[in-house]
Amino acid sequence: MGFYDLKAEQPGGKTFAFEELKGKVVLIVNTASACGFTPQYKGTRIHSLQALYDKYKEKGFVILGFPCNQFGGQEPGDDNAISEFCTLNHGVTFPLMKKSDVNGDNTNEVYKWLKAEKSGLLGLTRIKWNFEKFLIDKEGKVVHRWASTTSPEAIDAEVAKLL
Repeated sequence: MGFYDLKAEQPGGKTFAFEELKGKVVLIVNTASACGFTPQYKGTRIHSLQALYDKYKEKGFVILGFPCNQFGGQEPGDDNAISEFCTLNHGVTFPLMKKSDVNGDNTNEVYKWLKAEKSGLLGLTRIKWNFEKFLIDKEGKVVHRWASTTSPEAIDAEVAKLL
C-alpha cells in the first residue's frame, strides 16, 4: 500500500481520499487543543502551521491535522469542539481529520503507514507526543519526520525545497 491508497475519516462522516494529494507536498501532524505545543497552530508565533500553509498552499502544499487524545488527555473534545476551537482560536483553515489514535491497537491506517515508512530517533516508530510532523514529497514518499519541539518555522526551508 502506498500513500495515495490511504484514506482518513473527516468529521461529519466524510472520507478524505489521499489520491487527491497526488503531486502535492503534504505535512501530516498529530494535533491537540490543550498542549504546550498548541501555539504551533497559530498562537503568538509569526510562523506557525497556519502561516506555513498560507505561504505555500497556492504552490501545492497541504497540511493535514490528526487530532489525538493519547498524550496527557490534551484533546478531550469531540470533532465539532476541536474544529470550532481550531477555527475560532487559531484561524486554522487546513483540513482536520476525525479524532483518532496514532499509537496502539486502534492506530488509524495513515499513522500505521507513516510510522512504518519513517521511524523516529533510535529507530523507534512510536509517536512520542502531540505535534510530531511527517513531510511527504510530490511522489508520496515520507522524506522527513520531526519531533514535537521542531517549529513550523524550522521546517519552512524543507517544504520550500520540495515545492
